[in-house]
Amino acid sequence: MKRTILLITVIAAAVMELIDTSIVNVALSHMSGNLGSTLEDTSWVITSYAIANVIIIPMTSFLALKLGRRNYYIGSVIAFTFFSFMCGQASGIWMLVFFRFLQGLGGGALLSVSQAIVFELFPKEKQNVASAIFGVGVFLGPTIGPTLGGFITEYYSWPWIFYINVPIGITVASLCYVLLGEPKFKQAAGNIDWTGILLLAIGVGSLQTVLERGEIDDWFDANYIIWLSVAASLGLSLFIWWELKVKSPVVNLRVLKSKNLSIAAIVTFISGIGLFSSVFLTPVFAQRLLNFTPSQTGLLLLPGAFLAIGGLIISAKLLQKGVSPLFMITTGMILFVLFSWQMSRLNLNASAHDITISLIFRGVGLAIVTVPLTALAVSALEPKDIPQGAALNNMMRQLGGSVGLAMVNTYLHNRNALHRSDLVSNVTEYNPLAMQRVAGYTNFFMSKGFTLFDANKKAMGLIDAGIGRQSNLLSFNDAYLLVGAVFLCALPLLFLVTKKKGSKPQVILSDH
Repeated sequence: MKRTILLITVIAAAVMELIDTSIVNVALSHMSGNLGSTLEDTSWVITSYAIANVIIIPMTSFLALKLGRRNYYIGSVIAFTFFSFMCGQASGIWMLVFFRFLQGLGGGALLSVSQAIVFELFPKEKQNVASAIFGVGVFLGPTIGPTLGGFITEYYSWPWIFYINVPIGITVASLCYVLLGEPKFKQAAGNIDWTGILLLAIGVGSLQTVLERGEIDDWFDANYIIWLSVAASLGLSLFIWWELKVKSPVVNLRVLKSKNLSIAAIVTFISGIGLFSSVFLTPVFAQRLLNFTPSQTGLLLLPGAFLAIGGLIISAKLLQKGVSPLFMITTGMILFVLFSWQMSRLNLNASAHDITISLIFRGVGLAIVTVPLTALAVSALEPKDIPQGAALNNMMRQLGGSVGLAMVNTYLHNRNALHRSDLVSNVTEYNPLAMQRVAGYTNFFMSKGFTLFDANKKAMGLIDAGIGRQSNLLSFNDAYLLVGAVFLCALPLLFLVTKKKGSKPQVILSDH
């Protein structure tokens, strides 16, 4: 009974942390108006949390050893809860950004340490079940974030997207204080690797800032983006060199010698691109082009999310029965490609039903991929290395999400400009269809009492608005195809997975 309660508790903590990666997205305009800031400044609320998360996640294994897993985990829950409350209390945008960064530092442990605890609660032969259970949290968090955020913002007020964490956080901290102990396999922590911590913060923090802010500030047209790109390159290069050299690294990169972990990390990076970019694209597509409300948009994601839970459980059982993990991962990735293809064919008359059906392919596809990948990441590691392997794998998912968002944002902007240029070039006196449309609109406005000049001006305005909507639609269609193409390109990586002689290809193997 105690094990079940602890399992539910740490999963709730992980879901809470992951929800906060996307719950803010639909509330930015409300925050902007309430705090008197520009939308560009308000977007730092998302950026600061992401930067803190990506910096702290790979360090969680070291911090758990140094501070004690129980102390570090409970302390992180308390920090996350307290700074969630302070975010809701913020009276200015930069105060909110500051508290949001501190919330992200507290939230880092809630993902990786929770995963390590879940795996510890199950014997080696049932690691697939552990993967499925943790996969529910990994998948549901970012998916229901916009749904929850849209509902709270529409019917309450934006501070409640932070206050909702407080009762959950207090409950999690209290239960962990009673139930959580130290890990069975514990190694001694070395000296604090201050150099590694500094290089990690500079490298990953700079990279995350570039990815989050690049599109907003026109990439290398902004001097600070150039300098941060240089800092990211140097910081990460020196960080890798230092961590492989030092005796007690803050991030043990040597665990990447595990072939299964390395391949899992790369494919997890790709899945992060698909998970986060699709959660971003679909709500924006529904609200901007189809005029859905935030709550209506959030409801689009729910059927696929609920079916994904079933997919996670079924995939774990299939792995237990010996179904090839390679087959399952391939099937899941192909389902996601089908989702991308279906979304790329939607037009401005698309219904909620059309989008929901497509999102079911997305949900089930990512669910089928999640369990084998999560198990693969730690399958060939010693028990003492599982926390570090889980942390690195989780960091790759978060980085994949940031790369995916930066990629689709830039692609949307470029394709929108291209499609608009192509469409505008067709509105000439030599195009009889275009002239017929202009004449029809002009006659309509003249029938309402406008002069010929004003009627023609309004007609051209309608044509321009139509071109804008159509170019936006085509750019979203292209963006979905791009994400699907990334998944297709990742499929050959699966041929590199270790195969067990005399049987079907196996993902979940142990080298020991």
